[in-house]
Amino acid sequence: MSSAGHHSCTHAIAFFISPHGFGHAARAAGVIEAIHQASPACCFEIFTSVPSWFFEDSLTAPFTYHLIQTDLGLVQKSPFQEDIPETLRRLNTFLPFDPELVDSLSQTVSRRKCKLIICDIAPLGLAVGRSTGIPTVLIENFTWDWIYQGYPAVAQLMEQHIQYLQCVFHSADYHIQAEPVCRRLQGDLTVSPVSRKCRTHTAEIRKKLRLPDGRKVVLITTGGIPDRYGFLSQLADRSDISFVLPGASRSVEFSDNLILLPHRSGYFHPDLVNACDAVVGKVGYSTLAEVYAAGVPFG
Repeated sequence: MSSAGHHSCTHAIAFFISPHGFGHAARAAGVIEAIHQASPACCFEIFTSVPSWFFEDSLTAPFTYHLIQTDLGLVQKSPFQEDIPETLRRLNTFLPFDPELVDSLSQTVSRRKCKLIICDIAPLGLAVGRSTGIPTVLIENFTWDWIYQGYPAVAQLMEQHIQYLQCVFHSADYHIQAEPVCRRLQGDLTVSPVSRKCRTHTAEIRKKLRLPDGRKVVLITTGGIPDRYGFLSQLADRSDISFVLPGASRSVEFSDNLILLPHRSGYFHPDLVNACDAVVGKVGYSTLAEVYAAGVPFG
């Protein structure tokens, strides 16, 4: 457990965040910052297994970090290949939620005097809300039951988990869908794509990236899940364009027209998106929302 910011507040909000990629954490960070801007007396209890540094780098709002597996989602072999047998094996131990875990978390949010529980598709927070009577908000552009229904080959094996999750997701007191929505439901609110706001001017970012004036630059991203980029030599052939690849290296590397960055690079991802001429990537939620906010072409 770690803290950031000044933690004297009058309104505590618990936020349960899915650790599947970084998209849910990025969206949650955007929501947290907006709430804090509107109501500076709010502080946040963040429950997730997304690394704490992500929130330290993304938030000015005061928060306490609780390291806990709030969600399973899909087990992935790579950004583009899921592992359904392993997902099913883990779901069989993760669901239904352990009553002792729900009870322990209920005591924590009650002790922290949380007035609201917000969940970015992490159903565990909704179960905690049901246990404590604290109002819950579900934010989603898809839910896991909908994802699992997309695998008919294992539908029978998944059915109990799908039904259980449907009940949990339906238990939310308030339901917000964030565009682009995968399955439209009758909710309380539908909002435009949600992303973190840019911080640094494009000219400053381009200078840090050592880009000459007028240079075309393309960002290539797999949305927070590491991948081996087997096409770097082909990019080197396009010497007229610079390519920025977050998560492609353990340290910042400048190599001819390639700029390879670690996950925690010191560059705020929305700033990188905003400073590029185009983005190519996996259609992760935060990538899409940041591209939308920046008005940058996306492939």
